Amino acid sequence: MTTSIPIYQAKADLFRTLGHPVRIRVLELLQEKSMPVRDLLADLQVESSSLSQQLAVLRRAGLVTSTREGTTVVYSVSTDDVADLLAAGRRILASVWSDAEGLLAELRESS
Repeated sequence: MTTSIPIYQAKADLFRTLGHPVRIRVLELLQEKSMPVRDLLADLQVESSSLSQQLAVLRRAGLVTSTREGTTVVYSVSTDDVADLLAAGRRILASVWSDAEGLLAELRESS
């Protein structure tokens, strides 16, 4: 018997998975093209053990897939929706930062 979790819990789990800067950067890189681990390491400048841990988290969450090409492991995003999610994050940040800048300008003008 399987128990299902509420959708809000699944969403919270997804956002927790996204809560690490290396994972976000990996997803940003992979949305552009599939990449072998060595290329990810070169761009991210983190220890290989740290990257391995972060890739494992992303794999378990179903956000990335891996394929073996000879001795090379190549990673890809599992769905184009990952790019949409990252773009939505950028739009939200731009909006929040824009609102904060407007409020700061108002505060400066009123003093």
